[in-house]
Amino acid sequence: MKHILFALALSCGAVPAFAAAPDLLGKHDADLPVVIEADKNIDDTKAHTVLFTGNVHITQGEIQMRAESVRQDSPNNKIYVNGKVVVDSPTSGTVTGDNGIYDLTRKVVTLSGHVVVHKQGQVTMSGSLMTVNMVTGITEVVATPVAGTANQVAAPGAPGGRVRAVVIPKSAQTGGP
Repeated sequence: MKHILFALALSCGAVPAFAAAPDLLGKHDADLPVVIEADKNIDDTKAHTVLFTGNVHITQGEIQMRAESVRQDSPNNKIYVNGKVVVDSPTSGTVTGDNGIYDLTRKVVTLSGHVVVHKQGQVTMSGSLMTVNMVTGITEVVATPVAGTANQVAAPGAPGGRVRAVVIPKSAQTGGP
């Protein structure tokens, strides 16, 4: 379960290179304890799944994630996050989406729905589907409708079908040229 916070935190830094995305690989300790709080926990030993539901709050170090439910599917080596997903990192900002899948085998994180990446004072990006390859570091954001598969949840498409990014120039960030 500790992998989900690390993966989603990395996706917070997934903004265009010209927006000075932070390097979280050297800053986040994925070996820190993961604290999971929820209204309910169901552990299905036969199916090898663990489900947390109701106001799920996960913390690892300074990174926090909130969602309505989180399910770890051990046989398929995936973690599913559903319902108003919010990941906050003081160093890289906030990423939100409706649903997410972390494919631990492929090392790919997918967020879908109303995806927004926000780094205070630097960049805001929105779309309907964000895919982060944890090996290559390549992030793709799309805004067109996408069908759901075993590796990604369906995305309805964003208004206008186009990705939107607002980038604040460095001179505006510092208050001068």
